[in-house]
Amino acid sequence: MVDRNKVCKACDGTGLLADDEEWQYTCTVCGGDGVFQAGDNPEPDAPFSVDENNRTLE
Repeated sequence: MVDRNKVCKACDGTGLLADDEEWQYTCTVCGGDGVFQAGDNPEPDAPFSVDENNRTLE
């Protein structure tokens, strides 16, 4: 079981985020693992591409 204090608050531990239209994509805060620990960088490693509707492209 994961320590609730280390669960990513952005995705609530699922590793996925969703936009207004329910398109799901990997959480950019925790990197998709659902865990965010003290000292982790919340910024993505590299800029990511988005489409004209500002949805991430994978």
